[in-house]
Amino acid sequence: MREKLEQYIQAFAGSAPQLVICGGGYVAIAVVKIGKMTGFSVTVLEDRPLYADYARAAGADTVICDTFENGLAQVAGGKNTFFVVVTRGHRYDKECLEQICEKPAAYVGMIGSRRRVALLKEQLFGQGISKEWLDVLHAPIGLDIGAETPEEIAVAIMAEIIAEKNKSGSTTAFSVEQQEAMRCALQSGERLVLATITAREGSAPRRVGTKMIIRDDGTCIGTIGGGCMEAQVQQEARSLFRSGGERKKTLQLTLRADEAEEEGMVCGGALEILLERL
Repeated sequence: MREKLEQYIQAFAGSAPQLVICGGGYVAIAVVKIGKMTGFSVTVLEDRPLYADYARAAGADTVICDTFENGLAQVAGGKNTFFVVVTRGHRYDKECLEQICEKPAAYVGMIGSRRRVALLKEQLFGQGISKEWLDVLHAPIGLDIGAETPEEIAVAIMAEIIAEKNKSGSTTAFSVEQQEAMRCALQSGERLVLATITAREGSAPRRVGTKMIIRDDGTCIGTIGGGCMEAQVQQEARSLFRSGGERKKTLQLTLRADEAEEEGMVCGGALEILLERL
């Protein structure tokens, strides 16, 4: 099944949601950490070397230490790209938005007071940026939860971004970590089992298309929801590793409400899981 592994790598390369953060201050660093925790590939653009180092230490996948103009020139954007503009000054925000408006994006948000945002939108409109684009700009950025600290503001920002990302109702992409695991397996010959949710009923916690990779040693990358359902998937994956000929199987898993409660889970429901040995 090396061919299947190669197909997945080619088909889903770069498919993980991309979080592009313009700025490397305290709010940006908090957004980096939450972005990584929630499965985003994170790029930070920052023109100050010290703050660029802070972003690297926080776990950003890519840090471009250059002017915002030069940094954004290296970011293509796309349907899975989420831009967060949290620079240290009004003129830098404007510089970023002037370039981002020309790029495809799933989300663009900018920090700032309502007065500052209104002034900047007026300036950008005067420069020819369309009212339609300015109307969908998330500014002030984030959900209104009364956030005050950098960490609280980052939670508000990421909550809004996750809501936008999940509007489609499905999860088809591999995470950055899953893509890297597949590339490593292709080089090393390590065996993997891919578990994909193909159908869902009731209040099962994860959507159709959600993926989890099980390694030969039993460790997992990603989750289909945890609990006894996930444990059963891991057990069935181990049987696929031992199987000489069988490479695929479909599981029908059901967790009643009382069973979910016993397991300490808030969700029950039913899942159909496709297991593939790669």
